[in-house]
Amino acid sequence: MPVYRVAVIIAGIDQSYQSEILNGISEYAGECSINVEAFISFIGSMGNPVHDTGEFNIFNLPDFSNYDGAILLTNTIDYPPVVDNIISRIKSAGIPAVSIDNDVPELYHIGIDNKKAMRKITEHLIKEHNFRKFSYISGPADNPESADRLESFREVLSENGIEIDENNIYYGDFRSPSGKNGAEYFLKQWKELPDAVICANDVMATTAINRLIEAGYRVPEDIAVTGFDNTYNTNNYQIEITSVKRPLRYSGRLACETLYRHFTNQEQARSITLEMSPHFTESCGCTPKTSIDLNIFRQFNYTNYIRFEKTQNYMTMFNHLSCVLLGCNTYEEYINSLKYFVEEIQPEEFYFCLCENWNAESLTDENAYQESENAPIPSDYTENILVPIAYRQGIFYEETVIRKSEILPPVAKVNKSGRFYYLVPLHFGTRCLGYMAIMNPRINIHNSMFETLCISISNSLENIRKLMCLNTAVKHLRKLYAQDTLCRIYNRNGFVNATREVYNECIAERRDIMLMFIDLDGLKIINDTFGHDVGDVAICNIADVIRVSCNKDEVYCRFGGDEFIVFGAGYGEYDAMKLTRRIEENIKKINDTEIYPFELNASTGYIIAKPSPHEDIFHFVTEADKVMYKQKRRKKLSKYLKS
Repeated sequence: MPVYRVAVIIAGIDQSYQSEILNGISEYAGECSINVEAFISFIGSMGNPVHDTGEFNIFNLPDFSNYDGAILLTNTIDYPPVVDNIISRIKSAGIPAVSIDNDVPELYHIGIDNKKAMRKITEHLIKEHNFRKFSYISGPADNPESADRLESFREVLSENGIEIDENNIYYGDFRSPSGKNGAEYFLKQWKELPDAVICANDVMATTAINRLIEAGYRVPEDIAVTGFDNTYNTNNYQIEITSVKRPLRYSGRLACETLYRHFTNQEQARSITLEMSPHFTESCGCTPKTSIDLNIFRQFNYTNYIRFEKTQNYMTMFNHLSCVLLGCNTYEEYINSLKYFVEEIQPEEFYFCLCENWNAESLTDENAYQESENAPIPSDYTENILVPIAYRQGIFYEETVIRKSEILPPVAKVNKSGRFYYLVPLHFGTRCLGYMAIMNPRINIHNSMFETLCISISNSLENIRKLMCLNTAVKHLRKLYAQDTLCRIYNRNGFVNATREVYNECIAERRDIMLMFIDLDGLKIINDTFGHDVGDVAICNIADVIRVSCNKDEVYCRFGGDEFIVFGAGYGEYDAMKLTRRIEENIKKINDTEIYPFELNASTGYIIAKPSPHEDIFHFVTEADKVMYKQKRRKKLSKYLKS
């Protein structure tokens, strides 16, 4: 039986709505020959558009032509251009896809009648409770589901002769802060308390209730509040919320089943509308909270205690990880620390995947460093992906490199169905760093702590990248401090640093040293005749001659202008004469090529001595310069120009 590969596109899995649907998808995939890769972003929670742009990267990762099908929850992505791009790529790939709630033409659709559901709630408040004054906390204005619910609310009010001021409508994003923010907005706007606040989902309803209670109002005695989706049942919240019951988990199962029926060529409708029912209870003033069996209450308390204990343990673990990762000073230390954490959370599989250029600007050679200064920030995944951590069933595998289209390394390619991977982005702002793939960890992924963990890992990875950049910059500055920029050999600073230790050893051990002074002959004539660029070539030629002539751990540098010095420890007269001859022979080789308009020549002079503690190395530089100058005086400079 073939194993089918399905991509899921979703944002914000810390909400009950998304969590229930994902659980349904996972259940059905485990029953059939389906593997799922859920591409997840945490958008909107930070209130930072730059952060959200980095989160959106994960949706660019899958090449949908490599999948058998897809399940979309685009209603969770509050950015139409991103949604349009995803849908366009899926249609271009030609694979079957199921859209949950948003009805996308040409795709399968699983949803509810949002208008009908909101109509029932609004009519109930008007006809059963005689409410006439309303405020409304909506989802995003451009979200189709949100728009349908608001439109139905307006229609019912109009049919009952009720007008609503636009100031009594607040647009949120379906997340909990929107409920609180909406309530605060209304508290400033209201001149007279309305009868009810209708919210477009339960998450916003609960935080709106909290804020109203903080302000001194009673719910429902002073003001009624309703929700939608019924994700907060009696045991989840202090007030049972009037809402709409809908089969979220079944929506996920049905979406997965729809794809499986397509794979197996079974006939089915393109769109399915699921039944839902209003749940009229305490928050609108209907059924008071009923007493429950004491054993049920005890079990509820115990469940909450276990949940609280796990939360505390996870927070301790995450805080420890954050401190450890931020304290790492090297990439190797960072990876090893992260491996330890992987063992702590005990996933069935874990893959830490980095863009090939994740450490851009942490380059090793000087030219690359200079070119990177104006390079754009990496904002998409590279074609090659590094996998420094590949963990499966208790074993860490060797680091590997994969193609972006593969998503997971070869160790994950086993012919087994029912596997559900969560893929989350690694980024810092808009800088794309990579992604993580996790399957069946010991921790609960469907909560905000997991988002905090992902942000912590991304931030600490960026910290390592910046440390690497800083180290590269320091090395570059040290190189500039010690290296002659024209000849690419030591300058005077570099020479002093390189010779200090061995010079002191020679003093202590009473060993001979050799100091040679080399001066390019005729540079002024070369500059005056051919220009300074050609003069620079002559200077570099002498540096090259010295470089190839020194083969006994000598230290050499450009002393200044057209002057060079060479230091040799443990040198005798014979060694110095051999070096002089090699320099002369290598100069002759350059002249024999006849590729330059000048004839290269240099004057040399050296001194052999035993240094004493009161003599620094430059004392011998001066003495060698005197020897060299005697040789130069015997030469006629005119011969260094070709006729």
